[in-house]
Amino acid sequence: MRVIIPTDLEGISGVVVFEQTRDRGALYEEARRLLMGDVNATVEGCLEAGATDVVVRDDHGGGFNFVPELMHRGARYLTGAGRPRPSETPEVYEGFDAAILLGYHAKQGTRDGLLHHTQSSVGGNRYWYNGLESGEIAQTALMLGHFGTKVVMVAGDTQTCDETNAFLGPAVTTVSTKVGISQQYGFLDAPAAVHDRLREGARSAVSQAASCAIYTTDLPIHGRLQFPDVTRADAFRPRLAQRVDDTAYEAEFSTALHVYDF
Repeated sequence: MRVIIPTDLEGISGVVVFEQTRDRGALYEEARRLLMGDVNATVEGCLEAGATDVVVRDDHGGGFNFVPELMHRGARYLTGAGRPRPSETPEVYEGFDAAILLGYHAKQGTRDGLLHHTQSSVGGNRYWYNGLESGEIAQTALMLGHFGTKVVMVAGDTQTCDETNAFLGPAVTTVSTKVGISQQYGFLDAPAAVHDRLREGARSAVSQAASCAIYTTDLPIHGRLQFPDVTRADAFRPRLAQRVDDTAYEAEFSTALHVYDF
């Protein structure tokens, strides 16, 4: 069983304000270490369930968030600057049986979702695929589904868990890392308590991977990217999308591998 673990930072235990997620300052450095604690607990659960290869992918921001000396010795990891898009390096994603989305967050505009956004935490962007508004959980699951990889677990705040089950179904294991009251305020548990849940959740999810389904949608995929105002839309430089009104762009994707490539 080969497992890939894409990671974000907003849904990690102990992370509750956007300043912790920016790549500067003492709060960010603390968040990096909080990230490693969640990563290592999740890796342990995968290995206990019999995973033979666990690859952790650094997917937050610029992609250089891991603390190498704190990484679990049983994992390999993908990190560094200038992270390529999945469509540019598809070989990175080939051959995995299961995926765990760790530290994820709810889509832009989610009521009481801690640090909710989609792609840009400052831009307020919103995305639709075949008419269904989707956040980063669905985007990642679609991309992984292109390779035949099923998402078996998602960890983040309670709104993230609800969004996961709405999109991916009840068979996917969800692990709540905190409970939001507003975008940057909520109830948090001690990271050690969250680690216990992550370890057990990963062990159970990998053991029961057969019960989960690959997330797909009809092809071609009609995508829509909506900006919150004309100024942000004017500044956008599309790769293949066409502008359809003052604040929106649309594109057709032949495969789910390209869902990020507006």
